[in-house]
Amino acid sequence: MIQDKIKGVGVALITPFNNYDVDYEALARMVEHVISGGVDYIVALGSTAETATLSLDERQRVLNFIVERTAGRVPIVAGMGSNNTQALVEQLRSFDLSGAVAILSVVPYYNKPSQEGIYRHYMAVAEASPVPVIVYNVPGRTGVNMTSETTLRLAHATERIIAVKEASGDIEQMQRIIDGRPKDFVILSGDDGITIELVKRGGNGVISVAANAFPKAFSACVHKAMDGDIAEAERLMAERFDEPIHLLFREGNPTSVKSMTEVLGLTTREVRLPLAEGSDSLVEDMKIAIDKYQLRP
Repeated sequence: MIQDKIKGVGVALITPFNNYDVDYEALARMVEHVISGGVDYIVALGSTAETATLSLDERQRVLNFIVERTAGRVPIVAGMGSNNTQALVEQLRSFDLSGAVAILSVVPYYNKPSQEGIYRHYMAVAEASPVPVIVYNVPGRTGVNMTSETTLRLAHATERIIAVKEASGDIEQMQRIIDGRPKDFVILSGDDGITIELVKRGGNGVISVAANAFPKAFSACVHKAMDGDIAEAERLMAERFDEPIHLLFREGNPTSVKSMTEVLGLTTREVRLPLAEGSDSLVEDMKIAIDKYQLRP
């Protein structure tokens, strides 16, 4: 089942830049870094990938490169979202999604649609997509929250919608989805810091920013929770990851995580406008934290 391929730790992979062009050598390093670190799958072209600043041609080339470099070692999910439903439907019919097992599609942003509008948008996306759909609720970015009732309505309406990435920060909303979901519907955390709590309640893993930086240590922690050792996973999260995860979001995402991957020698910290690169003080604090918590690869 495709649902089994998107459980555990997915990494919302960054897009490295060099002189503001896509740095494919660094992207290759990132692919090898996260796969050797034990992530279960890669999410390409998400918000962490700065997809909003990539041209359509760049998006296709980045996805093709990741598919080729991954060579079937882990599944790949492709980010495909828009606040223009018809444009997204047309893109889904023309974009080459070969090698992707599913798409991750964000709630339409800026327009602030009603719950009925969100429902109709996703039903149109599910009908047009050549692969199954993971819906993505992130009200901090979109300006509107997809309620648990709408998520469950979608989950029960079509088998084409197989999962939700929940980044509302509302654990009780997530619990309502867990309690009312169809048997095989997958619930993923969109926040690294609450992953263990969500797994404890019956969730199925995380699409992670942190796994860009320290995939081995973070994946081991989440996998302990997935295997039922919640107490050890909670201990590791509290003792080893609280401070580093805070640093990964201190100056926004992906600004902060790119600062961390620069410290680790994987990429530059370059981002595209309107984002600005991380500060030198953030980089210095990251160097201290990486050594303090022994998070170097």
